[in-house]
Amino acid sequence: MASVHESLYFNPMMTNGVVHANVFGIKDWVTPYKIAVLVLLNEMGRTGEGAVSLLERRKLNQLLLPLLQGPDITLSKLYKLIEDSCPQLANSVQIRIKLMAEGELKDMEQFFDDLSDSFSGTEPEVHKTSVVGLFLRHMILAYSKLSFSQVFKLYTALQQYFQNGEKKTVEDTEMELTSREEGERKMEKEELDVSVREEEVSCSGPLSQKQAEFFLSQQASLLKNDETKALTPASLQKELNNLLKFNPDFAEAHYLSYLNNLRVQDVFSSTHSLLHYFDRLILTGAESKSNGEEGYGRSLRYAALNLAALHCRFGHYQQAELALQEAIRIAQESNDHVCLQHCLSWLYVLGQKRSDSYVLLEHSVKKAVHFGLPYLASLGIQSLVQQRAFAGKTANKLMDALKDSDLLHWKHSLSELIDISIAQKTAIWRLYGRSTMALQQAQMLLSMNSLESVNSGVQQNNTESFAVALCHLAELHAEQGCFAAAAEVLKHLKERFPPNTQHAQLWMLCDQKIQFDRAMNDGKYHLADSLVTGITALNGIEGVYRKAVVLQAQNQMSEAHKLLQKLLTYCQKLKNTEMVISVLLSVAELYWRSSSPTIAMPVLLQALALSKEYRLQYLASETVLNLAFAQLILGIPEQALTLLHMAIEPILADGAILDKGRAMFLVAKCQVASAASYDPPKKAEALESAIENLNEAKNYFAKVDCKERIRDVVYFQARLYHTLGKTQERNRCAMLFRQLHQELPSHGVPLINHL
Repeated sequence: MASVHESLYFNPMMTNGVVHANVFGIKDWVTPYKIAVLVLLNEMGRTGEGAVSLLERRKLNQLLLPLLQGPDITLSKLYKLIEDSCPQLANSVQIRIKLMAEGELKDMEQFFDDLSDSFSGTEPEVHKTSVVGLFLRHMILAYSKLSFSQVFKLYTALQQYFQNGEKKTVEDTEMELTSREEGERKMEKEELDVSVREEEVSCSGPLSQKQAEFFLSQQASLLKNDETKALTPASLQKELNNLLKFNPDFAEAHYLSYLNNLRVQDVFSSTHSLLHYFDRLILTGAESKSNGEEGYGRSLRYAALNLAALHCRFGHYQQAELALQEAIRIAQESNDHVCLQHCLSWLYVLGQKRSDSYVLLEHSVKKAVHFGLPYLASLGIQSLVQQRAFAGKTANKLMDALKDSDLLHWKHSLSELIDISIAQKTAIWRLYGRSTMALQQAQMLLSMNSLESVNSGVQQNNTESFAVALCHLAELHAEQGCFAAAAEVLKHLKERFPPNTQHAQLWMLCDQKIQFDRAMNDGKYHLADSLVTGITALNGIEGVYRKAVVLQAQNQMSEAHKLLQKLLTYCQKLKNTEMVISVLLSVAELYWRSSSPTIAMPVLLQALALSKEYRLQYLASETVLNLAFAQLILGIPEQALTLLHMAIEPILADGAILDKGRAMFLVAKCQVASAASYDPPKKAEALESAIENLNEAKNYFAKVDCKERIRDVVYFQARLYHTLGKTQERNRCAMLFRQLHQELPSHGVPLINHL
């Protein structure tokens, strides 16, 4: 393959198929595509001011930079780009290239001789130091360095380039004029697209240094900001391999290969590319020229630091710690405080499960501010806020700290960190159970425009923070019974973050959880059980918890209890308080469903204490709801009703629709149980009030399609209507209960023992 490119593209810097930079002091060489661009520039200079309108001239000027910097493209595509800007000039360029390709070699020689005239005269057409002037001078110099045999090969390649372009133009014309069946047209178009791709590949030779740098910077920017618009992992790796084949010492290409391999979680290839990047960085001597011998040490310590980050990303914490120790040692020897600050931040990441890790983080933030590293300081503040949120600090202190970090972001235009900060606020409000505030923050992030201008018109909206915000938005809509809206959000997530992208796991887990909750609400436990495997693959702790919930719903109490006890021990060790409280609530439910409500009370009190300590309002309200239900079972409905008044307001304000229905259903149960000792008129009034609450609960359950709980509600309503002597309403509820009971068998669970 190298010999083909060498014979076709006459690179004067290439020997034995390998490009050696600056052998002749130039960084570019002539290709048929660049000759076509030179013809375009020459025609633009020859065309008078009046012949081309101001708008067309502006479009042509905007087109020039991508043509000069980008890789070679086919002639037909070049014609189309010029025609879109100025049809008249496209016709002139086409005629000029045709005359040159169908003429003789001396025509191409004469064309390059005439190019230098652009710089002559008192008012030259092109300034020597302009972008176009530098390109023309590079091409003239590269052409003058070619031997006669290479000039002949260049002319032959130009003829072939022209013939391919003409063939493509003829095929396009025939395609437009031919009218066939719809299926035949589609087939021909697909065949044509394939041939175009093959043609483009066949005429894509080794990139010049400028083209390669432009390609690498563009793809790196897309990988950071909008991965869907970047080349696919396989295509990008193929291009990089082609680039490295002609210039194996191109360090930046190895680094982009490292980023590309990270996308597909290839630990071996990413490590290989990262090490090659720093090896080539040292071999080129680029750093040592500016920093003396210090350049080698700088590459080594940052190589160790990047290797530690790589191992940390893949979960290899022991290897990461060893690489980090090496980076710290070299940085201390070189007295590099910036590198030491980065090492300190990664040291916190590796040791954040330790109780004293916040001391490291606080020290890191102070030092980062001292050394003028706003990016690192802001990340440290946000990590500190996250840690304090899990430790149960009040929301006002956390928001004040985030406000301070936001000042840094706006001052230094760190748009990426602004997005992360808003996404973190969304997560904190959800952690505290304030769904309205979480919804507001998520919508703020989605409606905010990026501050950073990205290449190719890409907006910075395909980052991890946007994926997190959209996932929160989908879950919040699903909790309120708006499943169609949640499905639309998830559909958008799937389009914006395809399955092969690095942030796709976020929406995959979100989608699986929503499907699981819907299956459980609908009583389809077999379907929920099938979803557990997918959830476990994405999040092991969440998967085990959902498996226990399914077992509990299927009345497999002993298996569920064993699973929950193991999960409780593991989560207490990890200090995952949110999951610990959820597990305790499930364990308490197991106890009262096993007719042991007295054993459930200490478990619920422990869960309530943890919820209050860590200020988890949503879980605290749910725990109070469970305590009230336990008191109802124990025969003290008056105290249960008093307790409910503490929890009902937060649930109705910020809770999920299902929890609102459960709360209203429990209120009705407590009202009925309390009314047993009332006088007949007062008892009838209490039962009427309970029926109204049951209607409200039924409406809530209907929104989330929870047929099992609707069945319980209508059963309870039928009993109350019977007590009040309302036969018609009783029969209507009884009929509805029968229909639901036939569809959803009760599995022998007593209705009173189900919250």
